[in-house]
Amino acid sequence: MNLVVDASVALKWFFREREDEDDVEPALALLADIGNDHCRLWQPPHFLAEVAAVLAREKPEAARDDLTDLRLLQWQIVDNQFTYELAIDLSIRLRHHLFDTLYHAAAMRTGDAILVTADETYFNKARHLGGIVLLSDFPQSLP
Repeated sequence: MNLVVDASVALKWFFREREDEDDVEPALALLADIGNDHCRLWQPPHFLAEVAAVLAREKPEAARDDLTDLRLLQWQIVDNQFTYELAIDLSIRLRHHLFDTLYHAAAMRTGDAILVTADETYFNKARHLGGIVLLSDFPQSLP
């Protein structure tokens, strides 16, 4: 299975100890599936920078180690003109931040990939386009 995981999901891997963090169990199950090579990750170029920015702000004492751990995952970068053009179109049409639409565009331009997000605001705007699922609705374990 081909997936794009946005920062809202990836950050749950690092904030799993927070009492107010929702959907940690499905996020960790997804991480296990990634680690077991049950799915292949495709990410837009800003993925690492977006996660690192939040880690630096929210977990400065562990941000470097967490970033090192994140970099251990294998993913392919989706970085082409067509993906950016689609992200711009989605951003304008949905009136939403380009960084979020870039994740969705990466999934849409990677054929059968699905964007997994915990961002309900974006999901509600974009679900009619397909290729997107809420983390809370994603299967807990892939075959």
